[in-house]
Amino acid sequence: MKRRTFLELVGATAASTLVAPGLAAAAPRGFRAWTWVHGNNTDGLQQWRDRFARFRAGGITGVIVGGGPTALIAEAAHAEGMSFHAWAWMLNRSGDSWVQSKYPEWFDVSRKGESSLTHPPYVGYYRWLCPTRPEVRAYLGDLVKEIAQTPGVEGVHLDYIRHPDVILPRGLWAQYHLVQDHEMPEFDFCYCTVCRDTFKQQSGYDPLSLADPTADQAWREFRWNSITQLVRELAATVRTHNKVISAAVFPTPTLARMQVRQAWDQWPLDLVFPMTYHRFHDQGISWIGDAVREGVRAIPATQPLIAGLHLPDLDPSSLVFAANTARAAGAAGVSLYDSGGLSDAHLTALKWVVDD
Repeated sequence: MKRRTFLELVGATAASTLVAPGLAAAAPRGFRAWTWVHGNNTDGLQQWRDRFARFRAGGITGVIVGGGPTALIAEAAHAEGMSFHAWAWMLNRSGDSWVQSKYPEWFDVSRKGESSLTHPPYVGYYRWLCPTRPEVRAYLGDLVKEIAQTPGVEGVHLDYIRHPDVILPRGLWAQYHLVQDHEMPEFDFCYCTVCRDTFKQQSGYDPLSLADPTADQAWREFRWNSITQLVRELAATVRTHNKVISAAVFPTPTLARMQVRQAWDQWPLDLVFPMTYHRFHDQGISWIGDAVREGVRAIPATQPLIAGLHLPDLDPSSLVFAANTARAAGAAGVSLYDSGGLSDAHLTALKWVVDD
């Protein structure tokens, strides 16, 4: 794709997007606050209750927890009157040594021909499975089923449910000493044999036969459709167990498609958590409102959008401004990344914003 065309795409806002009706939960009453929480295996029930009671006093009524004894942490959350979603990494399997050793062929392959298992892009933990492979979808389905069956889990929260960043958020370019004004081969996924063969069956040509695969709209759509199909299967599994499904996603449908091949406005989610991390995108806080408005326009009115806020970039007064900006733009709440950065001053400020 030519640089000028690419930069025009970067700046574009989707005029319209397809909306899948799906199954959606009714919008929650009032404006709620959530937080992502890293679990551990050392704290007991009372310690988790104390932690959640502190959050609850600051107006937080929902927690998304990854790691630790899920059933115990869920019990503590419910005891303090909080919603509990289990936080699960999906396609990024950097910590999954079993898959890495047993099925190295499951990992996606860049346009350069390198596996993310052996040549992870950007950082060492960027090791990603290919969503086109039926065996990968089955494996992740089993993981989600196990989570949904855990006592106390109300919802399963999907994270890293996308391809690796073909384009990093603009605010991160300097950190990685990159100028990503075009799609570079080492960051462009997935070109494994399964993806290429499946696409060829549908289209009649191999994407690698093209002079510029990045300019081919059908190939672009194939990759975001592979993620969407995975989400639909996972959602069906979760709902079989009468649980809800949510996901952390890139900030807008336009950016998500372009940067990580993620068409989340077509996903059958009960709640969606766009990560509207303004500094990552080299923007001010008012941009959060623009991102929320695009997302709200793109999804069903019954699907709550919870704006993700990056706490390291927000002092208490800025947190109030960011939360009110998201609320005015139509968000049903905010979620804070992550709970480890929640000072008492943050919680005091947040209490003024939410509807407890």
